[in-house]
Amino acid sequence: MSVGVAHSELNPNTRVMNSRGMWLAYGISVGVLHVVLLSIPFFSIPVVWTLTNVIHNLVMYLLLHTVKGTPFETLDQGRDRLLTHWEQIDSGAQCTPSRKFLSVSPVLL
Repeated sequence: MSVGVAHSELNPNTRVMNSRGMWLAYGISVGVLHVVLLSIPFFSIPVVWTLTNVIHNLVMYLLLHTVKGTPFETLDQGRDRLLTHWEQIDSGAQCTPSRKFLSVSPVLL
């Protein structure tokens, strides 16, 4: 039993994209970014789409591929502290629905 740990998973980072409503929140946040950029009067619509795509891709690159470790204490004894969030999603399993969603969403955007 680990003292001070309020969850039972080895790494809760691995389940974040499978949680209820996460894909909807992701889509809404991209939509809100787009609407905020549309509210800037001197940007044309093609420029706004380009900025939405570029900002989305930069933020996702930083969050998924450069930040390593976990933001909380985990039960894995430090095994995942050298892995990026992309490597931690679904415990490293390939071709899961979460990874497919995160791979297809920039293409559709």
